[in-house]
Amino acid sequence: MTPALPEAPLAGILVADFSRVLAGPLATMTLADLGARVIKVERPGTGDDTRSWGPPFSATGSTYFESVNRNKESICLDLTDAGDLDLARELVARADVVVENFKPGGVQKLGLGYDTVRASNPGIVYASISGFGSAGGRDLLGYDFIVQALGGLMSITGEADGAALKAGVALVDVLTAKDAVAGILAALLQRKSTGTGALLELNLLSSLQGSLVNQAQAYLGAGVIPERLGNTHPSIAPYETLECSDGPLAIACGNDGQFRRLAEVLGTPQLADDPRFSDNAHRVANRPALVPLLEERLRLCDAAEWQRRLTEVGVPAGRVGTIADGLELAQSLGLEPAIEVFDSAGVAVATQVRHPIRWSPPITRRNSAPPLLGEQDVAVREWLAHPLS
Repeated sequence: MTPALPEAPLAGILVADFSRVLAGPLATMTLADLGARVIKVERPGTGDDTRSWGPPFSATGSTYFESVNRNKESICLDLTDAGDLDLARELVARADVVVENFKPGGVQKLGLGYDTVRASNPGIVYASISGFGSAGGRDLLGYDFIVQALGGLMSITGEADGAALKAGVALVDVLTAKDAVAGILAALLQRKSTGTGALLELNLLSSLQGSLVNQAQAYLGAGVIPERLGNTHPSIAPYETLECSDGPLAIACGNDGQFRRLAEVLGTPQLADDPRFSDNAHRVANRPALVPLLEERLRLCDAAEWQRRLTEVGVPAGRVGTIADGLELAQSLGLEPAIEVFDSAGVAVATQVRHPIRWSPPITRRNSAPPLLGEQDVAVREWLAHPLS
């Protein structure tokens, strides 16, 4: 007899999602992907800001909104209305997890802050997300782009002689979402032994700084303020994009052995014995001399050919592709990067990038399409209006 597939790990966990835009919704979608029931509270009429962010738009709405809101239920509550506010308070009283990203102090004014919720629901895991914290930065508006600027990420992104640039995706929001999920899961685990929940305070600036790793430590540990280096690495060479006959190729030599193999494949084995390039520290110091020598050989063939040759001998290399190329690569490697999501009638209506973790044995989870604004409003209101048995 075939054993039953395991239930999704967060089955039975109720998440009250009072967040909007990206960091909070991505965190709650991750919890939903893992089996939690997520009820997304939205403003009547407009809903989450990202419902209007586009183009591009799919057949059902903003692709931005849809990227972080599958597997949720949507209810519209006017929190200035006494009746709707009572329903919101009932929701948090029943929830295991609350996620909110109001301006600091906003939820307290509504009677939905952590201290109030904990009084009636001591097991609540309450995640509060802001841009710059609830103390000195409480009045600063926390948009990812601004945090990338103020937090230093833009100062190390871009060409050395060019303008400071943002990352090509709202990376700080994404990192904050992942920090939030880690904290929520840890708090839920702790609750099993203590019976009490926790307040988790996250902010985009701290998540950015926690992700700067070696770049931040260069300053804290050695007083070095990192600068923009384009696609080069401050501590490794060659670890950058180099020009081939048809465009750039990313090459990452993480050790001396890989560099020696690179030199051999390029037909210049003498480079590995050249005192200027014989170890990584010398290659970093002499990068301006090394790069032209490598590119002189690389320009003899196209990037795809060099990628093939270098990969065969264990030198990490890859041509610069598009997002479409990346998804096609993942599919060709058997990574199954996409999933189908289904409407309430069980019809597949869209394809989305799946949650990155693959479970073995697989967990049971039917992925539902991002909800229309207020799609589950009637059902959730009815559920909240009746006492739990």
